Amino acid sequence: TKKDTLLDLRDVSEYSAFWEQTRTLYAPFECTTTMKSGNADVYLNEIPGGQYTNLQFQAYSLGLGEFFEDIKKAYREANFLLGDIIKVTPSSKVVGDLAQFMVQNKLTGKDILEKADELSFPKSVIEFLQGAIGEPYQGFPEPFRSKVLKDMPRIEGRPGKSLAPLDFESLKKKLQNTYEGVSDKDVMSAALYPTVTEEYLNFRQEFGPVNKLDTRTFLIGPKIGEEIEVILEKGKILGIKTVALAEDLTSNGEREVFFEMNGQLRSVFIKDNKASKEMRIHPKISKTDAKQIGAPMPGTVMDIRVKVGDKIEKGTSLIVLSAMKMEMIVQAPVSGVIKEIFVSQGMKLDGDDLILILD
Repeated sequence: TKKDTLLDLRDVSEYSAFWEQTRTLYAPFECTTTMKSGNADVYLNEIPGGQYTNLQFQAYSLGLGEFFEDIKKAYREANFLLGDIIKVTPSSKVVGDLAQFMVQNKLTGKDILEKADELSFPKSVIEFLQGAIGEPYQGFPEPFRSKVLKDMPRIEGRPGKSLAPLDFESLKKKLQNTYEGVSDKDVMSAALYPTVTEEYLNFRQEFGPVNKLDTRTFLIGPKIGEEIEVILEKGKILGIKTVALAEDLTSNGEREVFFEMNGQLRSVFIKDNKASKEMRIHPKISKTDAKQIGAPMPGTVMDIRVKVGDKIEKGTSLIVLSAMKMEMIVQAPVSGVIKEIFVSQGMKLDGDDLILILD
């Protein structure tokens, strides 16, 4: 017919087989744990399809996997709290971050409105209310916005219009002073996503060219007895076979891994993050002591903005936590003087881990 696509179905079948195999590599990240078929919930919560999987993966990483149904309900509440905004990247992330924050801290929409001036909201929520991604078509939600921001600066009009020009050459030199093999793509990434790029470059600096590994090995790791080939460059191939894994942990949480590289037996000590987490004991806050300030969610300490002896007011920024692309500035719920700090930069915390004590 005139509408014949002229496509050979045998070629189409080859593509189908390719994607079937590819999907098995990403199975750990699929949302089939909670959605095995079409779901009418989306008409209520309005979670964009592309965000659904990410939100579920974030929830499990934050220890909220069993509360995913609650997160979906909170997503609807969070959306209306923010003014029923158009949900695309990155505005949908703002709604998702607020929803997880609500579930993590057992807060309802009513609680959020009543305590807006004393809660430590995710960074994305604060920046949205400041106008960092533009102004919603129906305006910002009031008085919610004013209660959250208090005297924080606001951006009027299109954010890009008031953005200072970026010196790419200066940024490139700064990266080259710290990292090896910095490309123009790395510079562009650092300009757009500075924190994520820094994490990536640090990872590459520590572990080498992991992009040479196949996808399954990178995501899941090699199996005992399995041999893999790593092509470093044309004519330079490494044959790596994992032989054995030591049962005992070292005092600093490392496990010895034995492997063969091109037939030669070698070993390396690798940090067992799961076992180290089980070994680590960090003090928790006492719910009855208002002088103790804890982590509102699991995350890594990115920045500490106070020191012992500092006199702080209610709302003062204390530390910055980061977890699964979500950053949160922990603010002081009351005024006081910093008596003791229990965290350091780079430390991983769980929810309610003690951050500091006020005098």
